[in-house]
Amino acid sequence: MQTILGSGGDISRYLAKELKQYTDQIRLVSRHPEIVNADDELMALDLSIRENVLKAIEGSDVVYLTVGFRYDLKVWQSQWNTLVTHVIEGCLQYNAKLVFFDNVYMYDKDAIPYMTEESQINPPSEKGKVRAQNVALINDAILHKNLKAVIARCADFYGPDAKNGILNLLVLDNVATGKKAMWQGSADKVHSFTYSPDAAKATALLGNTDSAYGQVWHLPTSAERLTGRQFIKMAAEMAHVKNSYLLLSTFILSLIGIFNKTMKELVEMQYQNKQDYFFDSTKFCETFSFTPTSYEKGMRASLNLNVEKS
Repeated sequence: MQTILGSGGDISRYLAKELKQYTDQIRLVSRHPEIVNADDELMALDLSIRENVLKAIEGSDVVYLTVGFRYDLKVWQSQWNTLVTHVIEGCLQYNAKLVFFDNVYMYDKDAIPYMTEESQINPPSEKGKVRAQNVALINDAILHKNLKAVIARCADFYGPDAKNGILNLLVLDNVATGKKAMWQGSADKVHSFTYSPDAAKATALLGNTDSAYGQVWHLPTSAERLTGRQFIKMAAEMAHVKNSYLLLSTFILSLIGIFNKTMKELVEMQYQNKQDYFFDSTKFCETFSFTPTSYEKGMRASLNLNVEKS
């Protein structure tokens, strides 16, 4: 049995499909789980409750933690570490392996222009401190409690039907509907994005590769170095719309944040968008002979266009 905690999200839907290569027993757990594969086992549980977490993990060989909490610092501070603690407890109790789907918030500000698995953990944001605590809990359990776990780390992601992919929200969804694209920080800085189907395929592979455990892995991400301006131009040309955009500066985000909680929460993360943001996945790509999807191909698929040209 392989179990996804936090099913139904942008990554977990693809992950459920990819896991069919490795097992016929897939359990999807969330408050309102939905079938992905015809024979999925659904568990409708509130994972904020310890007993529910343990119930979800019981009988599992591999557990994928892909939960996405509401983008709210108070929610993160009150729920993330508690959930990770309960998941570790469940995995140890039922002898399950853990695959933690992670982001880059815990990296030092100066690591953002070129991130590798060895980059310094020194988060400059409050949300990053929460994520660093998650990783510390897992590492401690690996070292002192014999937890078998792997950390699958992802850059900002995008992809077909990605409801929370930042490239989708700011650029692709807008140009697809004839609206003006948006960008954060500086449109002249490089920014890496992980293609969600690639992330899911790689996460499933890591979960089913014994030698991958006990390590951090950057999920496969195109090594192309495109700036915001280049992403917008490419998307506009694909969608045959005017190449224009609105720049969401920190000041504008702060103003909008007076009325919009999510925009307010984005302000502390703008250090990532005011400098180059490059995510190196060489370790994974070389180890598993994996070629990440190009931005042209990934954006065409996300815009539901013919991908043959790319």
